[in-house]
Amino acid sequence: MAKDHSGSPKLYQLESKRKRLTWILGVSGLCILFYVLGAWQNARPTPSSQSEVYTRVGCDVGSPNPPDISTSRISSLSIPIDFESHHQLVVNNSKSSENFAPCDMSYSEYTPCQEPQRGRKFDRNMLKYRERHCPKKEELLRCLIPPPPNYKIPFKWPQSRDYAWFANIPHKELSIEKAVQNWVQVEGDRLRFPGGGTMFPHGADAYIDDISELVPLTSGTIRTAIDTGCGVASWGAYLLKRDIIAMSFAPRDTHEAQVWFALERGVPAMIGVMGSQRLPYPARAFDMAHCSRCLIPWNKYDGLYLTEVDRVLRPGGYWILSGPPIRWKTYWKGWERTQKDLKQEQDAIEDTARRLCWKKVIEKGDLAVWQKPLNHIKCIKNRSPNHKPYICKSGNPDAAWYQDMEACITPLPEVTNSDEVAGGALEKWPERAFATPPRISSGSIPSITTEKFQEDNQVWNERVSYYKRLIGLLPQGRYRNVMDANAYLGGFAAALSKYPVWVMNVVPAKSDLDTLGVIYERGFIGTYNDWCEAFSTYPRTYDLIHAGGLISLYQDRCDITYILLEMDRILRPEGTVIFRDVVEVLVKIKSIADGMRWQSRIVDHESGPFNPEKILIAVKTYWTGEAKRE
Repeated sequence: MAKDHSGSPKLYQLESKRKRLTWILGVSGLCILFYVLGAWQNARPTPSSQSEVYTRVGCDVGSPNPPDISTSRISSLSIPIDFESHHQLVVNNSKSSENFAPCDMSYSEYTPCQEPQRGRKFDRNMLKYRERHCPKKEELLRCLIPPPPNYKIPFKWPQSRDYAWFANIPHKELSIEKAVQNWVQVEGDRLRFPGGGTMFPHGADAYIDDISELVPLTSGTIRTAIDTGCGVASWGAYLLKRDIIAMSFAPRDTHEAQVWFALERGVPAMIGVMGSQRLPYPARAFDMAHCSRCLIPWNKYDGLYLTEVDRVLRPGGYWILSGPPIRWKTYWKGWERTQKDLKQEQDAIEDTARRLCWKKVIEKGDLAVWQKPLNHIKCIKNRSPNHKPYICKSGNPDAAWYQDMEACITPLPEVTNSDEVAGGALEKWPERAFATPPRISSGSIPSITTEKFQEDNQVWNERVSYYKRLIGLLPQGRYRNVMDANAYLGGFAAALSKYPVWVMNVVPAKSDLDTLGVIYERGFIGTYNDWCEAFSTYPRTYDLIHAGGLISLYQDRCDITYILLEMDRILRPEGTVIFRDVVEVLVKIKSIADGMRWQSRIVDHESGPFNPEKILIAVKTYWTGEAKRE
């Protein structure tokens, strides 16, 4: 048989050409078919059912003009995606889709894992009853948490820092109980937040100015802060203009809804308490910790709570205390406590701080400031064998999901000299956001190298550019409270840092790779959460949720329906969810979302239609519960 110059049989060569030609014609034919269908689709009326929402970008790879999702209504694209023929999946089978009814209006403020009624069943010692106690499987709600009847879309940032709609959080208790302190005031149909606080009657701004005289707040050295017992988080709200982001937390109130007010204002916050368990943050996370009359008994339990602050505080970080017992000689009568009692409390705090090897920087006016050492060389050298608290001998210092606090000092990474920062020095903000975090450069995160970190940053720049075109509202300030439900290295938050948003970076608990410490080293905030349970926040507190690969991660762990219902609970009306996953998983999500009053569609990956990963964008439609009839 004659052969060509390559040595291949001509018959084989012709057969190969035929197959390639068939494939090319097939693809071209599909594109032409899609074009024709698109023209036909454009002539049709607006889709009347969710089954017509499935759509896709055209055949061009990396289409420069993706569809704009700029309103709460997800309009269909011109070309439907035929998932059934290509993926052997049944799409939008109405017989199997479940329609979720609204819950009773009594659940409008439902916080599943911090419900006061459930908490009363638990021990009040060390505030255990205010810690997370989630409903059992048979207690889970399979309905939609209703917004109040007159719910309004919140004010945009920065106006939201000072104002909120009363109808969204109809509580006046704080305006009455804290009237003199100017926490919150009711003005007609609005709530106004003057920035006052128990220990800053002249406003949070002036109070922070006082702190700035004692601690370097403007140099970029301090970026992350934690506010324990935060009230309505005015301290965190006014730190933002100084490029400092605070994780503010307070317990779930039975009526005051302080954390809810904070989130409604567009200020980072979550429900939490210093009880018997570790705070859900990694070790060495915060540059600064703060307590302004936060009512935490720092002197009790052998200084256990200060020991926990020490765990989450970065080497060289500051702890700031105002309120009892600081300046007790002046305030003791107003605090209705004896001078002896207050002196003993301050002495106990001072003693605990010394045993933690903290240095007292200054006490001036109503403020006292301590600083954690850069490393533990001198601390270990100067300790006697019986010196308490001991240095912890084992355990993961970052483990913080249902992990009991320990009465021992979390050891810092080893250093070679007394001037070295344990764990590695950080760049100043804003360079910190894109500099390689020490946990990566030191090799302490398995399989994550500097090169992978830099590649991840590039990937997220491309993704956010694509999202910007998909969601026209993203750069317009429509979104303020953003959550990355599977945050990895925090690349999404970094790419969004140029927009007027803040991001709650969530690292799934029990995951094989714990990256939350990396996220904090970049100057962002976040928490651990097991998505088989509810998140520690009030309903309707996030504008945008990003869930990349989250449902694939959890689909064999628990019923993903409850994960989506939880997203619906914490998402504001007209808020958006972005899912990234394989088509099979997105179809499952779509089927559930259709029954949750979400409008959604699937679009191609930013790299084009041949990437097996797709994107589902869903918008929670606006609806409210019905007012109770008299």
